Amino acid sequence: MSQVILDVVRGIAQAAANSYDGAHDENGDPVEIGLKREKGHPVHDSRHMDGFKVRVDGNHMIVTYQYDLQLKDVYGGKLETELEQTMEDITRHLKKEYKKITGNTLSLSSAGEVDAHVQKISNVRVTCTANKTYKVNSFENVVDKLEPSSDKLDKNFKNFLEQGGWGNKPKNKDQQGQHKS
Repeated sequence: MSQVILDVVRGIAQAAANSYDGAHDENGDPVEIGLKREKGHPVHDSRHMDGFKVRVDGNHMIVTYQYDLQLKDVYGGKLETELEQTMEDITRHLKKEYKKITGNTLSLSSAGEVDAHVQKISNVRVTCTANKTYKVNSFENVVDKLEPSSDKLDKNFKNFLEQGGWGNKPKNKDQQGQHKS
């Protein structure tokens, strides 16, 4: 792994770490990401349970967003667009935070749409876990796991296999491991 890739991964990790619930910026103001937990008064209103995490896999960054909602919100028909908007808010915040930390820009491009998994908790509440994959454009010479594999056998090993490798049987019984009695 090159130093450039390591610095990008560390910057992404630090940007995500600076985004915990209750975080404040350098002016003492609460950090606003665009999550549901930020709406309303923290004491007087019932708060939504939501949060996100980020992981890097090859040359992709995967954002996972988890939150609890009511069953009627799932059937409202706006869940997918709401999740897309939330993912855009999260990545916008991560890019801004990454720029503050490293001084460099983080270039991401979407590698697909949101993949959501909704599970029933009760007859009223459900939990939703959504993933979205982004390609990190600054990663060079990183093997993409999503690409088909190619034949990368060593020349000496190929020659060994062409000469018979493990496929040929030995000619006499002593070489097969059988003993004469």
